[in-house]
Amino acid sequence: MSKDRDNEREHDEEKNDDKQYKNEDGTLTTRQGHPVRDNQNSKTVGNRGPTTLENYEFLEKISHFDRERVPERVVHARGAGAHGYFEAYGSFGDEPISKYTRAKIFQEEGKRTPAFVRFSTVIHGGTSPETLRDPRGFAVKFYTEDGNWDLVGNNLKVFFIRDAIKFPDVIHALKPDPVTNVQDSERIFDFMSQTPESMHMLTFLFSPWGIPANYRQMQGSGVNTYKWVNEDGEAVLVKYHFEPVQGIRNLTQEEADSIQSKNFNHATQDLYEAIEEGNYPEWELCVQVMSDDEHLELDFDPLDDTKLWPKDQFPWIPVGKLVLDRNPEDYFNEVEQVAFGTGVLVDGMDFSDDKMLQGRTFSYSDTQRYRVGANYLQLPINQAKKKVATNQRGGQMSYKVDNDEGQNPHVNYEPSTMNNLKEAEMSGKPHTPYTEGEVKKEAIDRQNPYRQAGETFRKFKEWEKDELIKNLVDNLIPCKKEIQEEMIAHFKKCDEEYGRRVEEGLKNSSSADGSDQDSTHGGPAGATKTEEGVQQAEEHGIPSDPY
Repeated sequence: MSKDRDNEREHDEEKNDDKQYKNEDGTLTTRQGHPVRDNQNSKTVGNRGPTTLENYEFLEKISHFDRERVPERVVHARGAGAHGYFEAYGSFGDEPISKYTRAKIFQEEGKRTPAFVRFSTVIHGGTSPETLRDPRGFAVKFYTEDGNWDLVGNNLKVFFIRDAIKFPDVIHALKPDPVTNVQDSERIFDFMSQTPESMHMLTFLFSPWGIPANYRQMQGSGVNTYKWVNEDGEAVLVKYHFEPVQGIRNLTQEEADSIQSKNFNHATQDLYEAIEEGNYPEWELCVQVMSDDEHLELDFDPLDDTKLWPKDQFPWIPVGKLVLDRNPEDYFNEVEQVAFGTGVLVDGMDFSDDKMLQGRTFSYSDTQRYRVGANYLQLPINQAKKKVATNQRGGQMSYKVDNDEGQNPHVNYEPSTMNNLKEAEMSGKPHTPYTEGEVKKEAIDRQNPYRQAGETFRKFKEWEKDELIKNLVDNLIPCKKEIQEEMIAHFKKCDEEYGRRVEEGLKNSSSADGSDQDSTHGGPAGATKTEEGVQQAEEHGIPSDPY
């Protein structure tokens, strides 16, 4: 009986301890928990004398403020995000989905998995306008029962290049000039004119598809080719596509310019307000499947990121829906610090030999370790919902040890006889692809850089073609003659009408204004009359007296 009373007394003391630690009256404190009694004035000698060094409250506050920003993402810096869930359909068309993958997230109809999505622009800075011509990022973190799965993609389904060794080059060409710090269309087309595989992506980027109206009404795509693996260790190649239930909307350059003059945060505001009002955006996740071989019957390599898989040969099969129903509570902690990696796969998924995927798999997670820190996966937005147990220790900003219950805290290695973590049992036969060949640097065989770009052009509606030609002409006008001629030649190989219309547009523009095209500099992608804008600011600026 006395033992029961002791237990009750200990429980009461615990409750009292919890109560004394609570801050029920909303008192402002320091990060050390000290009540702040004067948040308006620094400690000085007299009310106007020098500030003293023992201003702890001020020093803590200002030193944290100095460090409020982690390094900005090199790409995808401008972002917005939201929480939601993925709901599986539990099938693959008329077939059980287990025929293709053992990933638990897909198996059960109605099964919901928490998710977080980050939308972004690619090239421009963290506070840049959301109306700029630029691919849009569409990255999803699924918090599955087998750990996190990251699907890191874009709104456009193809990319500029097919080998990750060229990634720094294409991004450098799209980023601002290292001397002037201005994005320059001449630099962009200088690179692209020497990279024929970029024609397909350029056809999309300079069409209305290059400026989505908002994040809710744009597509998402995994872009890379992945694999699904079933219980028997058999694999198929897969591509992922998110289709917005809200429909798809894109902008012309003129419409984007008009919107930018009114609101350069329009897409972030649109997403936040829609969710706040209960108008939850939704996407259906569709998957294309292809047998895991070279597919020599195709005139392109299925691992080539510059190509689409034809829908008539490889139909889109819906496997679930993605719904966003909750806004972030804090932008920095969630949207800015969320970290994605193409290597973050769960059981039932695997990598293909897609050269872009192979390179991204190292680069993305390595970037987050540099940008956020070695322990970025301990942050709540990145942490798996599944219990994490690892022998990894230390590193900057580690604030806990990911031990399992009952684990011997003295043992941070494996194997061990002293009650430490042990390997998991196999969930199915391992996928063991066979490969042989010479180790060498060599391009893929079936490159075919023009056919799909031409098909995409011919599928465009007339107004989309008109917009594409206008945007290309406007951005090629400042380029050197040699670059213009190279690009015209590429476009003609895509489609004769395509190249001819660009060529005629450049001739008409040159004869209309009589300008020497070689003497000017290009401006940002999509922008026109950039030099006129500089002069207008100087001529129309209103004189003011100094104060």
